[in-house]
Amino acid sequence: MVVATGLLAGCAKKETPAPSASAGAAASASPSAAASASPAAATGFVPKELKVQFVPSQNAETLEAKAKPLEKLLGDKLGIPVKVSVSTDYNVVIEAMASKQVDVGFLPPSNYVVAHDNRKAADLLAQATRFGVDDATGQPTTELVNFYKSEILVKADSPIKSVADLKGKKMGWQGVTSAAGYVYPGLLLKKAGVDPVKDVTGVQFQGHDKAVIALLNGQVDAVGVFQDIRTNMIKDYPDIFKQTKVLAFSDKIPNDTIAVRSDMDAAWKKKIQDAFLALGTDPEGQKIIFDVYTHKGYVVAKDEDFNIVRDANKEMGLK
Repeated sequence: MVVATGLLAGCAKKETPAPSASAGAAASASPSAAASASPAAATGFVPKELKVQFVPSQNAETLEAKAKPLEKLLGDKLGIPVKVSVSTDYNVVIEAMASKQVDVGFLPPSNYVVAHDNRKAADLLAQATRFGVDDATGQPTTELVNFYKSEILVKADSPIKSVADLKGKKMGWQGVTSAAGYVYPGLLLKKAGVDPVKDVTGVQFQGHDKAVIALLNGQVDAVGVFQDIRTNMIKDYPDIFKQTKVLAFSDKIPNDTIAVRSDMDAAWKKKIQDAFLALGTDPEGQKIIFDVYTHKGYVVAKDEDFNIVRDANKEMGLK
């Protein structure tokens, strides 16, 4: 999760028949990568300052404040300044990596595949581990896993009893490249004979928590979110488990990735990878990454681990 466990939620967008991926031109990095780094000869890009970008799976201001301490931790490990920023959506991060304005992006699986395969902008560094989630209670387990699920939530008193009942209803989504917020719940609709574009009215939200709040407020009939976003919201919405119910769970989704710009020098790729892996064994680092995305640590992963995500994207018509 993504996250995401998915890792974890921003502002309501206008209603559209279905969400559309925005190519977002600007990220909150500086306008030129050359201003902060100098290219090495044939070995690739050698950073003088590392620019790391997140996307809010929760309130953007909260996430930025929680992520800021990573600057010093990573900077100390790498020996260069680190700049952490929060973008508005994953497509903006991908475009920023493609235009060399961002060096490292925290990308959910679907977005990583798009960044790697389509934009040739990102290579895989690591994959997150999280505590599993108990389907029956929505509470975390003690088992560390490298996958999460999506879930479709409706209000507890909703007349909607099955995924097929969503036809003609108003559905809350994240962006179209969000694994837990669109791709995998969209597949659940397709398997039930409901076209996620034509048969529901899609409303796009920036942040899984914003989608759930909209559900509680009656703005939408159902939402696709990561399992189980509600545990992150229980402080502000203590009755949220009583007010909502899970309509369906998706198949397992590979956990979120840490991806590096594709032209990064090989030695620096390894150095950055090692720095992130070390975060999972450092008490201060563990607290930060858990607060930001509920990540417990990072493991080395292979690009082919995400072939199941490529299959899901293809089935949902993503290029």
